[in-house]
Amino acid sequence: MTQMNPSHACEPASAQEFYRMAGRHPALSAELVSLLSSVETATIGHVEYLGFLDPSIRPLQACRIVGSAFTVAAPGRDGSIIYQAIDLLQPGDVLCISRLDRDDVACVGGGVATAAKAKGAVGIILDGPCTDPVEIIEIGLPVWSRGVSAKTTNRKIHIGGAINVPIACGGVPILAGDAVLADASGVFVCDRHLMQRLGKIAVERQSRSAQLRPHLAAGRSIFDYKPET
Repeated sequence: MTQMNPSHACEPASAQEFYRMAGRHPALSAELVSLLSSVETATIGHVEYLGFLDPSIRPLQACRIVGSAFTVAAPGRDGSIIYQAIDLLQPGDVLCISRLDRDDVACVGGGVATAAKAKGAVGIILDGPCTDPVEIIEIGLPVWSRGVSAKTTNRKIHIGGAINVPIACGGVPILAGDAVLADASGVFVCDRHLMQRLGKIAVERQSRSAQLRPHLAAGRSIFDYKPET
């Protein structure tokens, strides 16, 4: 790896030599995306306890996404690693960013959101702060983050990082290619096979819940409810 100077800023010979990059994964199947189109993270939360990111990671506005995890380990004020990842994005990806230093520096703003959306990304999950929240909302790319910060990364600073390697984001391990489901209640990530199984369970549970709602809306006790057979 290229030697750092005291300010931790340098120009790497090439991104491939400077940053660790692993192979990417295909998009989620149309079948899985369709299955999850109406599934709520809170429904999965009734039957599964692992895979939920820290609840402090919140969307800038109410939204939901389903996609394939494209992972980035991004340290400090290195802004180049994010754009290196964006150049590799494909439609259906969810850019999942681990902020290795757990600092208050934002690595996602209006420029990153614009570029990611143009590549076909369905959203960004970030375990640090973002910046330019109003612009991001106007751009229309769903972003989950730990709040907002005016301190930002810089593309001229090169510290290091890795793309499409296993990361920890919001206290949860995420592997490149994992299935991501995120909405206003939270972010849930797991492998595709498990997501397929949980999605089917969730659809059935939500159907039963929809039948229960009129009973509750009438002021009746849930313990008196007798579901239709």
